This record gives sequence, C-alpha cells and structure tokens, in this order.
Amino acid sequence: MEKFIGKPVSFDQIDVTDGFWKEKQELFYKVTIKSVYDRFEETGRFEALKFNWKEGMPNKPHIFWESDVTKWIEGAAYFLQKKRDPELETKVDELVERMVNTQDENGYLNAYFTVVEPDARFTRRTDHELYCAGHLVEGAIAYAKATGKTAMLQVAEKYIDLIDRVFRIDHSAKFDTPGHEEIELALMKLYDYTKEERYKLLAEYFINTRGTSNRDETYSFTDQEHMQSHLPVRKQFTAEGHSVRALYLYSGMADLALRNKEEELFQVCKELFSNIVNKRMYITGGIGSTHRGESFTFDYDLPEYTAYNETCASIALAMFCRRMWLIEPNGIYADCAEKALYNTVLSGVSLSGDSFFYENPLAVDPDRNIFNDSRPQGLKEHLPIMERVKVFDCSCCPPNLLRVVGSIADYMYSTAEDVIFAHCFMDAAGTVWLQDKAISLVQKTKYPYEGRIEITTQTDGTYTLALRIPAWAKKADITINGEEISAPVKDGYAYCKRSWKTGDKVSLNLEMEIKVLEANPKVVDLCGRAAVTRGPLVYCAESADNNYELRDARISRSGEYTTIQDSICKAEIPVITTSASVRDGFDQLYRDKSATRHTVPLKLIPYFARANRGKTELCTWFLLED
Repeated sequence: MEKFIGKPVSFDQIDVTDGFWKEKQELFYKVTIKSVYDRFEETGRFEALKFNWKEGMPNKPHIFWESDVTKWIEGAAYFLQKKRDPELETKVDELVERMVNTQDENGYLNAYFTVVEPDARFTRRTDHELYCAGHLVEGAIAYAKATGKTAMLQVAEKYIDLIDRVFRIDHSAKFDTPGHEEIELALMKLYDYTKEERYKLLAEYFINTRGTSNRDETYSFTDQEHMQSHLPVRKQFTAEGHSVRALYLYSGMADLALRNKEEELFQVCKELFSNIVNKRMYITGGIGSTHRGESFTFDYDLPEYTAYNETCASIALAMFCRRMWLIEPNGIYADCAEKALYNTVLSGVSLSGDSFFYENPLAVDPDRNIFNDSRPQGLKEHLPIMERVKVFDCSCCPPNLLRVVGSIADYMYSTAEDVIFAHCFMDAAGTVWLQDKAISLVQKTKYPYEGRIEITTQTDGTYTLALRIPAWAKKADITINGEEISAPVKDGYAYCKRSWKTGDKVSLNLEMEIKVLEANPKVVDLCGRAAVTRGPLVYCAESADNNYELRDARISRSGEYTTIQDSICKAEIPVITTSASVRDGFDQLYRDKSATRHTVPLKLIPYFARANRGKTELCTWFLLED
C-alpha cells in the first residue's frame, strides 16, 4: 500500500449505537457537558468573555481561559452534531455572542491581554495566545458543522488573518513560533474545511520556523527543548519537553507531511513515534514522566508514584496516531491509540462523569500523600492527587475529554484507494465513502471486554476490508458468512478483498488472553515487576479490594487468572481474579531470615476504573515470581 493516500472517516458519518462507547457518550451528554459548563461558569471563565474585569474584582482572567471555553464548545458541538439540543445551543450562542461583541476590529480576541495587559499582546511567547487561537478555530469549525451557524467561524477567521499578518507577513510580533503548539494542527483543519491556501501556509510557517529563531524565548526554568525549539523540526528524533505541546506539534507535522506528501517529515514523525512507544511511554499509554515542565525526561525513565501522564498528553498521542495511520497503514499506530484511549485517557474521568484527573500515576501510597500534604509547600515532594476533582486551576483536561468522547468514532475507519481500514472497534453504524461510492457498514461488538467483532455490509461493491489484528492478540480468526477464511496479513491488518453483497457478515474473533508483562530491565523503577493486561486494557489493584501490602504481592505467569463480571460504583465491569503471595509480617525493620510467604486472593480492575471509591492504595506493577 502506498503512503500519503489515506483519507479519514469522520465521526459525523458514523453513529455509535451500543456498547462501551455508547454508555460513555450517554454519560457525557447527560452529566459531563453540564458539569464542566457549571464549573467554568462558577470560576469566571465564561464571564471573562464579556471583557469587563477590573482590578479588585474576583476571577481575574487567565491567559489560557479562552482555550477552556472553546474546547467546551467544540465538545458540545460534537454531541449537537448527532442530536440538536436547543438549551445547549443557547448556551453556546451566548458565548459566541460575547466573542462577537468583544473582538477587536483588527480581529484580536483574548480576555487577559485585553483587560489585564493590553500592551503585552504578542510579546511573550511563553503565554498562550496562539494556543487559545487554535482551540478557537477547532471549536468554530465543529459548531459550524453541527448547526450551520458561522458567527464563531467568522470570529476565528478574522483572528487568524490578524495572526497571519503579524507573524508570517509583517513579522511584527516579538517572537516567531507558538510557545504552546496547537494552532498548527488547527490551521490544517481550517485549511481542509475552507480550502483557503493561506491557512496551510501559516501552519507551514510555524512548523518550518520552529527551532530556527533567535527571538523565541522560553520559561526561566527550562531550555528550548521544553517547547520543542532546540532544533528545526526535521532534525528532531527524540521526544523532548512538555509532552502535550510535543504531541500537538507532531500532529501538525504529520498533517503537513500527509498534505505535502513529504517523505522526510514523515520519517521524522516515525522516529519520534518510535522513541515514544519503545522508550518513553507507560504501559497505559501515558506520556510525560515528570511534573517539572510536564515533560518527557530520558529513555526508560518511567517512575510509578510521580508519573505525570497528563490526560491531555495521552489524548494528543492518540491524535498523532490517527494522523500517522493516514500516511502509512500500520497497526502499530492503532495499537498505541487504543492503549492510550482505554487506559490513561479514560482514567482522567470518574465513572460518574463529573470529576477528573489531570495526572495519572501507576502507583499511589496514601501514607506518602498524607505526609507530603502535611509539609510546608516548599518541602513537598510532587505526588499526584488521590481523588478526582470537579475543576482545576488549569482545567484543560475536562473539556478535552469531552471532545474525545464526543468524536470517538473518528478512530474507527480510514480509506485508501479501494481499501477500508478498520482501526478501532466499537458498536456503530455508518457510511464510508470509497472512491465516490457510499459503503454502509454496521459493526457489532462488546469490545474492549470481548474480542468478537462483527461487521455487516449494507452495500454491494468490490473493495478490500482491512481488519486490524492487535499486537496483543496471539490468535485471530476471521469468518465471512460463517466460513473461515485465510486473509493475507500485512503490518497488522488482515486484507479481505471480495465482491461484497448486502448482508455479508465478517466476524473477527480475537483471543483475549490475560497476559503478564514485564518491563525492560532498563526501567529501573520496574525491575523484577510485572503488570497484567487483557486485550487493550491494563489492570491494577486497589487496597479497597485487597487488604494487605500490595507492593509486597508476588504474581506468577503460571497462576490461574479468571475474568468475572463485577460492579464498581454501579458500573458493570469485567475484573480479573487470581492469587498472589505475600510475606508474613515481622516486627523488626530488617532481618536476616528468609521470609515465610502465604497465598492471598488478588482482585484486579481496569486501570481506567481506579480511584472511584475514595482514597486507596494503587498498584499496577507487581513482583514477579518466575
């Protein structure tokens, strides 16, 4: 299969009809949209759009508040695209009206730099003006698609025209490239939507200029790697700096490589992807090992307790993967995307849908947190919080989750010539356009809990259906209309080519074996330890279910592992039961005698379901007996 010919299949062509993601979408529609809106209303984010703040008033506008607002609008728009909701639209329209009323004649729109520091516009690269502008663009496109209303889109285009003039044409800003990337991928999205070449040119300018300017400053506590400006982008081969910024940049680079069919830029993206997944990514698809700069560190540095793993970073990683499979159909990208989505991304929201995690550690010790919380601020070791909260000062993750869940079907399919690629599996029905022919497909599955996926075609036609065979699946069987077939497999996809008839049913059966995985010994925090996975899900243990020292528990590959249905906070979720061995306790701090061990039951739950039952110990990696 040639590179650079892939085309996305948008969620707006697909309806999630049942199963895992339908439950999530219903929860987000009923609970999360309103919960995030209410918190943003309470904290002044929406009020800031009136541009009426004065010194001494509460809720001083922040440099990135616009991004929170427009991400919420974008997320709401994805749900409106499926079902119009007058009450929800009224809320969005009120916010858009405020933007229209407060936008400068020249197009500028940022509350902080209008009412707090009006003379500082486009002077500090470390602030988030261009980042906010990017999210404005994405929200505007989503709302125009959902409702046909273009007022927000007009605001966005007017602002982008100002940015284009100030940065690309006049060079009158005090810096040359965004401090927090995001506008690059948004500009490519705007280019695709409007077909206006100038938006692509501006994206190219920002991407190609990065790492070449002597006017691009960074924060005092970081170097240029923090903002991925240490080298021109085509010379960067390891993931460095702030992980969200990095993956937004790489997504923009992949967009540009696809549109321009540029092999060099794609190879850079491929090297960066390889560095991340093979040396700098947690087993849960989390990235960003340290709170200092929310950053990547170095190869194999993956601490458990202090893991940063920002929810937004894993969202950005999944976005990057989706762009990469459009350039090159290889299952490694979808494997990575679903690892991030089902584990770290969903860990960022509670099962109730109204509270969130910014960071997602692999281990939690309540005693550590209690001690650190009792220390003076300057002496605290950084430890992620143990319970999700309703809103953060930097509340980028909640509306970002809203965007992802609302548009989750974006990850289902793509096309290339006469091939339909099935990347991620979910219960859904939709239409895929293939060489100007509409192909209707219905997918039925209980994935990720079960490994059977059925795809029924509702349209006659000759084409190839390429089914992803996940790397975790030791065995995969394919039948068409009940007859087992042997399809050629290349780069993680089974290619099923035939003249399809309406009603033809393809069944993909993936063996969901429970696996015990150990980490590379170069990961010093995990030496001699192992984690348990089943399908795309990583499992963990909490002291709420296991009343002993979890860090002392030893598991074995040869142990018996059983999957059973259980209820966690009213959610029906498959859990894994097995046995582990722990040492008998002793009074001394140290001793020279062999420990006596006894067997205990061990209950494991999906990582995304953790921390929904109060403050509890968390353990994802266990001592390995064999």
